[in-house]
Amino acid sequence: MIYYVEDDANIRELALYALRQSGLEARGFGTASDFSAALRVRMPQVILLDIMLPEMDGLQILKRLRADPSTTSIPVMMITAKGSEYDTVSGLDAGADDYLAKPFGMMELVSRVNALIRRAGMPAAQERAALICGDIVLSPDAHTAQIHDVSLSLTLKEFDLLRELMEHAGCVLTRDQLLQDVWSISYAGGTRTVDVHIQTLRSKLDEAYTGGGDAIRTVRGVGYRMGDGIR
Repeated sequence: MIYYVEDDANIRELALYALRQSGLEARGFGTASDFSAALRVRMPQVILLDIMLPEMDGLQILKRLRADPSTTSIPVMMITAKGSEYDTVSGLDAGADDYLAKPFGMMELVSRVNALIRRAGMPAAQERAALICGDIVLSPDAHTAQIHDVSLSLTLKEFDLLRELMEHAGCVLTRDQLLQDVWSISYAGGTRTVDVHIQTLRSKLDEAYTGGGDAIRTVRGVGYRMGDGIR
C-alpha cells in the first residue's frame, strides 16, 4: 500500500492512477488529519508527501513520522517545488529517503516508488552475507541490524548509511562520498544530512547497547569511518 498526501486533487488522482496501473495499491489524502486517520487503520509500504499542505506541511508530517516508533522505518519520498533546493535539503535533513521535484513524470514516480519498496526489504535473487563489525550485525537481505542481539529500529536511510560504513569498515568515507552513495546526490548544497543521520544512528546504537555509537568514528575535517564495534 502506497499513501500519497497531496492537496491538489488533479495531481493526486493522476499519480494514484499511475501507481495503480503499475499494480500497486495506493490511497490519496488531501490533509494531514485524513492521512493520520488512515495510519491508525493500516500502515503503508511507502509514503509520498507534498511539501505545501493545509493544516500541517509535509516537513512537519515527516518529523512526526520519524519520531514515532511505529512509522520511523517507513520509506518517505518528499514531493518538492521545481528547483527548490531549500525544500530538498530540508526534506533530506529531516529524514526523507528520496525526493521528486514537480512537475514529475508518472513513469519516474512509479520507478522511484518501486525502488523504495525493493530497498526496504524485498529479498534479493541471491542472498548476501551478513556484515559484521564487532558485535554489530547487519543483514542486507533480511533488512535487519542488531548489536549484542538487540534489534535496531532504523529508517531506510539510517540502514543504508550503516551498511555503507560497515561495507567499508576501517576506511574513511567523506561526507560527499556518503551523499553520493547513500542519497544519490552529488552536491553538498549546505546540507547537514550526513551529520544528522550519523547523530541519530549513533543514538540508536547507544540505546541498544551503551557505547555502541562509538563504533562510528569522526575523522575531523574529512568524514566518518566504522571502527571495530563494541565488545
